[in-house]
Amino acid sequence: MKKKNLKKLLILNIPYVFVGLFTTKLAEGWRLAEGVNASQKFLHLMTGLKAAFETILPSFHPTDLLFGALVGGALRLAVYIKSKNAKKFRKNREYGSARWGTPEDIKPFMDPDFRQNVILTQTERLMLSNRPTNPAYARNKNVLVIGGSGSGKTRFFVLANLLQCHSSYIVTDPKGDLVVRTGSLLKKKGYKIRILNTINFSKSMRYNPFAYVHNEKDILKLVNTLILNTKGEGQSGDPFWEKAETLLLTALISYMYYHMLPEEQTFSKLLQMLNLMEVREDDEDFKNPIDLLFQQAEKENPGDFAVRQYKKYKLSAGKTAKSILVSVGARLAPFDIQELRSLTSGDELCLDEIGDRKTALFIIMSDTDSTFNFLISLCYSQLFNLLCEKADESPGSRLKVHVRCLIDEMANIGKIPNLEKLIATIRSREISACLILQAQSQLKANYKDNAETIVGNCDSVLFLGGKELTTLKELTEALGRETIDTYNTGESRGREVSHSLNYQKLGKELMSVDELATLDGGKCILQLRGVRPFLSDKYDVTKHPWYKYLSDSDPKNAFDVERFLSTELPVRPEDTSEVFEMDLEEAEIDEDDSDDWYDEDTDWNGDEPMDYGAALWN
Repeated sequence: MKKKNLKKLLILNIPYVFVGLFTTKLAEGWRLAEGVNASQKFLHLMTGLKAAFETILPSFHPTDLLFGALVGGALRLAVYIKSKNAKKFRKNREYGSARWGTPEDIKPFMDPDFRQNVILTQTERLMLSNRPTNPAYARNKNVLVIGGSGSGKTRFFVLANLLQCHSSYIVTDPKGDLVVRTGSLLKKKGYKIRILNTINFSKSMRYNPFAYVHNEKDILKLVNTLILNTKGEGQSGDPFWEKAETLLLTALISYMYYHMLPEEQTFSKLLQMLNLMEVREDDEDFKNPIDLLFQQAEKENPGDFAVRQYKKYKLSAGKTAKSILVSVGARLAPFDIQELRSLTSGDELCLDEIGDRKTALFIIMSDTDSTFNFLISLCYSQLFNLLCEKADESPGSRLKVHVRCLIDEMANIGKIPNLEKLIATIRSREISACLILQAQSQLKANYKDNAETIVGNCDSVLFLGGKELTTLKELTEALGRETIDTYNTGESRGREVSHSLNYQKLGKELMSVDELATLDGGKCILQLRGVRPFLSDKYDVTKHPWYKYLSDSDPKNAFDVERFLSTELPVRPEDTSEVFEMDLEEAEIDEDDSDDWYDEDTDWNGDEPMDYGAALWN
């Protein structure tokens, strides 16, 4: 570093050295001029200079060198003082330098292969790879999408990115139509499709949160998420009750984990245990069946985690304990519904396998009723934790397949614990989150002070249109100000008419609040970290090469969810089935009719083998 600075210093001072050496020739000419005083020397100066410049070498006479050094040093000092007092002009940038981005600005961030990009707008894309050739162009794939109702968040962003088929996808599907529109394409591309439906439980795969509990930390995370998302609207009171409920739930779930078979670890069993916890206010020594279970567990292992939690709960008096039980019972009331108990009786989502192979998990939720949205929050919370742990144990500390979470209507799924920390750390593990909101204020309502941290960890912000004032003001400020030219004209009337014309520069927002509020429906604004903002067209999904495989293009491509679930799901204990016996030795099959059930249109030209058993069954 010191050598570089020394080299730079020498190069910058070379001109002054040459000036000093040239000045030695002038000094030599003065010295060689005849005369005893200045006037005589001036008369013969040309003769002296002619003698001095007979050779190109500088003069090395001490007097000449001293004069040259003084002149060179004085010139260098004058330049230094001038530079320190120089006025700094930024022409046409006096009030701001904001401008719209150009194709050259986004080009370094796009992968030449269209399929290996995250689609943002019609002309802007972001490479999927987290490790570009030039690290300066590395950006995380977290995207904050803001758009009011009807702005096209699903069509222009979610659907467009599902068509890329380059990652595993976890998709929040508020209308339940995305799986129908894209399911056939995803099956063609080799995806495993999973469906969690909190609107119609009969059209859902089963999801049991207990299946992903592997240690005590997982138990605490499960209880914390459950408590956080079952508070109800605007409920805030004495934190004692919430902490007491946490103790009891932690104790019961821990007992189930350590002392019950995996197939018994369900919310149905948890409710059964709660129903057995009778409390008598007038008899402190009364032991209910659950008390006896924990007594037995304490005899077997006094340091049992479940026992330690239960003993803390039992410190409460009879009346207090009864109140805690009532509160926990009310919190778990949704599980009294038979369909919900059936939904959580087993697990078919296989959340821990999503990072191993291409998988599409569709989470269908109601956008008008939030009763069962705590299940979705549980799912996302466990999903992030499972994928991060799996990535940490994998070579290179990253997943085999990039996982993209397209969280539509994020404000309605509840609160994901520690999201502000997760979204800051998932990039290196090949996980990204796309948070889709109607207004930025929705994020602040759920995550309070952590909302700014979440937004700050989204390198891309896509505004599709809206009129929420807070969002518009923040976006206007983020876009910055540009410098514009203005002129004023004047006219004075008197004995004579005079005219005046004045030019001046002013600062103006790149896009004001009213301009954002009236943004054209086909336009959007993209902000990418470290790049000028882009005013572009929304992505035209019909131009995508694989649009032809969607049901939007051809209704025949609609994905039959009921048929898929009837062949994909294993038989449940409560299902009723008819059993047929057939003697295969006596069965005769007409060769001419053996292919009647085969449908070439569903074979996808050999890209995926046909499920012959399912076809025969139907």
